Amino acid sequence: MVAKRIEQLQQLLPSATSIAFFVNPKNPITTQAETREARAAAQALGLRLLVKEASSTNEIGVAFDALVQQKASAILVSSEIFFFTVQDQLIDLAMRHKIPISIPQPEGVRKGALIGYGANTNEAFRTLGVFAGRLLKGERAADLPVERSVKIDLLINLKAAKALGVEVPPTLLARADEVIE
Repeated sequence: MVAKRIEQLQQLLPSATSIAFFVNPKNPITTQAETREARAAAQALGLRLLVKEASSTNEIGVAFDALVQQKASAILVSSEIFFFTVQDQLIDLAMRHKIPISIPQPEGVRKGALIGYGANTNEAFRTLGVFAGRLLKGERAADLPVERSVKIDLLINLKAAKALGVEVPPTLLARADEVIE
């Protein structure tokens, strides 16, 4: 999914040269897998990937200072759960510095991120509720199936695009599940 998000950023910002990628070093499994995918996608599109590690709000500020100095064209945020808890801080900093940001949880787009592409959390929570109900009725956890999110949403925030001076291509708008105006 990281590669698809980089491709979307490149469509939004055809003159982009570099993308900052926020990862959490305290979760090496997710960080390594997503970084490998991001490097391959960025290289294929001729983009420089600036990996920024952060596992606290203070480290986010330090990483942001560095990506501003390095003139990152856009920001991509890992799907690691820590970044969901600090997405308001990330969005605020990105908008303050006028840097387009892609969030893996589409709900972040309603908070001001430019674009979000990821699992529909409402659907995931509904499924979680169904599984919790089955457990409470006596089913064993080992007997429950493993399910992947099948509903992936693309949200675009046109208000953020306007504030950033980004022209959203009609082809990307047509694919969006929701457009925030």
